[in-house]
Amino acid sequence: MVTLDLRHVASPAVRDLLHLVNHPDFDRAQQQIEHLGGCTEPIRLTGRTTNVDTTTGEVLRSYASSDEPTGSLLTACGNRRASRCPACSRLYAADTYHLIRAGLSGGKTVPDTVRTHPRVFATLTAPSFGPVHNRPDARPCRCGTRHDPTDPLLGTPLNPTTYDYAGAVLFNAHAGALWARFTTYLRRELAVRLGMTQKAARAVMRVSFAKVAEYQKRGLVHFHAVIRLDGPDSSTQPPPPYATVGVLTDAIRAAAPRARISVTSDAVGERELTWGQQLDVRAIAAFGTDAELTDQAVAGYVAKYATKSADASGTLDRPLYCRPCQGRAATLLPQGTPLPCTACDGTGQARPLPRLAVARHVRQMIRACWELGKLPEFADLKLWKWAHMLGFRGHFSTKSRSYSTTLGALRDARRAWRTEQAHAHAGLPEPDPTTTLVVGHWDYLGSGYSPGAALLAAHVRHRKELERQFTAEGGY
Repeated sequence: MVTLDLRHVASPAVRDLLHLVNHPDFDRAQQQIEHLGGCTEPIRLTGRTTNVDTTTGEVLRSYASSDEPTGSLLTACGNRRASRCPACSRLYAADTYHLIRAGLSGGKTVPDTVRTHPRVFATLTAPSFGPVHNRPDARPCRCGTRHDPTDPLLGTPLNPTTYDYAGAVLFNAHAGALWARFTTYLRRELAVRLGMTQKAARAVMRVSFAKVAEYQKRGLVHFHAVIRLDGPDSSTQPPPPYATVGVLTDAIRAAAPRARISVTSDAVGERELTWGQQLDVRAIAAFGTDAELTDQAVAGYVAKYATKSADASGTLDRPLYCRPCQGRAATLLPQGTPLPCTACDGTGQARPLPRLAVARHVRQMIRACWELGKLPEFADLKLWKWAHMLGFRGHFSTKSRSYSTTLGALRDARRAWRTEQAHAHAGLPEPDPTTTLVVGHWDYLGSGYSPGAALLAAHVRHRKELERQFTAEGGY
């Protein structure tokens, strides 16, 4: 028998790993990490749950996190940002793909006949707040330079001193409300083009949509949306024959300019926020045709945007201040006060803005959020809280109720399948949902792995990545 003196092992992570490997129930610890699928920041929970038969009072199954080797239950973080968790980000993108695809081709409770409904793929952009470096192709920019597509100057102002940073931040902060107004005017424009009142139009058709937000290089959000016309009972019925793709396209082009939000402040004056002049609306063709914009292609685009938007903006992937800083951020700070910490270390120590690892243009957008957040008239925008996202505080992925299934339904189905597989593996009968009561209590303990478990998780992520690449290259 070989005895290893752990005091001679230099790395704390290796020491913790050896302790974990030598645990009597190491297989269970490894199983937990495997089931996370490579998640980088799992949630640690403590608590217990009990399944009780309501007819007999018999305890069918009980579980307590204290029985785990680590004393806690690990669950995936579910973060859609690839910079925070690549594994959960890919899963989020896959769920978004199926959600969008179901609303275009059917499936997931949506009938196949939905592919015959009028459908378009629309992109609504932000207006200009000043000239920026652009044209990443053979044509020269206004500055006289032919920019490479990877040039960091792309999207940054030609003259930062005259760029309207306040207007840019306010547009991001109101983008969600601007979209809501656009959908209202869209329904009105459809009714006008069909020669109906809005009430009569609602009685024969319904507008369904799913959209995602994406950051442009200049730090402004724009929306990609799948917009579909249905009958009055949503996707189960087609709209009337006169509600065509052409009518929908014309209504979108008329509704976008009408959506406006007025903002008044003594500090920034009176602003009218609108969509930009660049509006793209294209019909979606059925899968299997020669058209470029098919059901499958659009679903892939939207799924990519759903996760790309969080990482390609050059912004931070977490709030600028931790919990101890929130109290300080709730008061008006004097001019020149540094931004709070960029990492939640629990100390509340402030870090100055120049230490943020972002481009100069992004840093100035954050400064604008910080300065506008001091003004009482913008308190409801919570610009301090959303400064790391340059003021945008809306959901990155939203849909109308009748478009298709939901992300929650997809996750519930996956959870039910995993539970069924676990019961089958353990030889346990499936509980009857009509007579089974689940009683549980759970508390949040923290996030992340122990140093040793992190090494095991890194191995799992590496293996999963190799398997994914092998599959993408046509392996079996």
